[in-house]
Amino acid sequence: MEALVASAVGVMTAAGIFLILRRRTFPVILGLSLITYAVNVFLFATGRLALNAPPVLNKYADVPYTDPLPQALVLTAIVISFGMTAVIVMIALSAYLSSKDDHIDMTAQDCVDNAGEDA
Repeated sequence: MEALVASAVGVMTAAGIFLILRRRTFPVILGLSLITYAVNVFLFATGRLALNAPPVLNKYADVPYTDPLPQALVLTAIVISFGMTAVIVMIALSAYLSSKDDHIDMTAQDCVDNAGEDA
């Protein structure tokens, strides 16, 4: 079970990084979403992967339990990532509407020129 979850986190992270490095805005948004999903699964897995175990510690019996703190962290992370995705989509949409294209045309020479202007 742990190997399956670890490989799923690794695949989602790799796919997210691959999509973030694209030259269009929509794949970048999908990549950020994949990375947030990978982080959520990782956080959820830190609370032990136990089947049919309650998230409450029973002091009278020695039964396996799952840690409720990672579950609360994942719920918080889901809300934050939803808000972050909404903001990024609105920024990308406004950039697309203002330039009529979502392709990034920045070259190495543009980076050098912009670095000279900042100094």
